[in-house]
Amino acid sequence: MHPVLISIGRFHIYTYGVMIALGLLVGVLLARHQAAKEGIHPDKIVDITFYVILAALAGSRLVFVLMNLQEYAHDPIAAIKIWEGGLVFYGGLLPGVAVGLWYIKRIGLPLWQVADIFAPSIAIGHAFGRIGCFFAGCCYGTASSLPWAVTFTDHRGLAPLGIALHPTQLYSSLTLFLIFGFLIVLRIRKKFHGELFCSYVLVYSMARFLLEFLRGDPRGSVLGGMLSTSQAIGIPLVGISIVMLLYLRKRGG
Repeated sequence: MHPVLISIGRFHIYTYGVMIALGLLVGVLLARHQAAKEGIHPDKIVDITFYVILAALAGSRLVFVLMNLQEYAHDPIAAIKIWEGGLVFYGGLLPGVAVGLWYIKRIGLPLWQVADIFAPSIAIGHAFGRIGCFFAGCCYGTASSLPWAVTFTDHRGLAPLGIALHPTQLYSSLTLFLIFGFLIVLRIRKKFHGELFCSYVLVYSMARFLLEFLRGDPRGSVLGGMLSTSQAIGIPLVGISIVMLLYLRKRGG
């Protein structure tokens, strides 16, 4: 749609980068606010966020580049231009969670309580990021004749031009805003620490599995093309999150 928000000569501000930054800002502010309410120093939330973002950005960009290696073979420098669009969420989720868990333990904070503080922030930050995907043209959908199908025309974007496509980026963003709302309501009725984070992983993984059927961008496949890479990752995440919910409920957080 509009991959470049502002262009002055050779200086460009990419809409994707702006939306990613906005999502991060909103997510951090929400997490800081909730941490203060729960008696955890907000500055510690910022420290955790810093390390998690570094790991998540590196992982999500690496997976995207590997999935589109042919595109970047002739221009390796483009692989680091994340502001132009191109991140794989699961590629960032796994290293981001791993680094986050390590750092939370290192500074002595209650692991699952902090994970719950971050869960809604991850959802809403991701929702803004998907709007950025729409503007950049990445994560586009399959061809569609529906009234709300979108046709990309800007050659600076990543989507194929002149073809009506499912706006899967907006489907995903709407889903994530709904997940955010669900988590906020769940927080009020929360029974044990870890409930929000594991519920987020469970609901998002199921929603992402279904949305993948409408995706048209190259993103890897398994089982002879029966499943996308994200679907193959999502299946065990559903099982793991259910097991963890049952375990944490029994343990009492």
